[in-house]
Amino acid sequence: MNVAFRHYDPPSLGDRLRNAQGMTRPLMLEIIDRACRRFPSLGQSERTARLMHLIDAEAWTDAALALMELELPLWHVRRIAYDEGEWHCALSRERELPDWLDTATEGCHGDLAIALLSAFVEVQSLAAEAPRPSVPNVRRAADPLYEPASCENFS
Repeated sequence: MNVAFRHYDPPSLGDRLRNAQGMTRPLMLEIIDRACRRFPSLGQSERTARLMHLIDAEAWTDAALALMELELPLWHVRRIAYDEGEWHCALSRERELPDWLDTATEGCHGDLAIALLSAFVEVQSLAAEAPRPSVPNVRRAADPLYEPASCENFS
């Protein structure tokens, strides 16, 4: 793991969100402290000040959406649905693709803000696990003894 995620423990944070009855200020600040990489480095910009204002006003859903916009600029909310007492939220990088082609990350909970943040934490944990080399990968040269052969029967 890299330095930015050395104190990030996705299973315990995900468990805390699943077991939470509702969103609270300490839980939101814990998510920001443990799962956010950009928030601490931005200082007191306009976007972080807006997020803190939403947290102070206990506007949890708006705060969750603002946090996702700040931390995951390439991800978008693909779907929000309410079914049998639970909110189901899906985040995606390619929301214009059909559902069957997209690899969306989902979260669910009885509270909308917690469902959104569950999907957010899942995306952050996937980003923490993805290896990122310091130099780009270069494809290997083809084997000099390799020759493509046609296997079609044209008769």
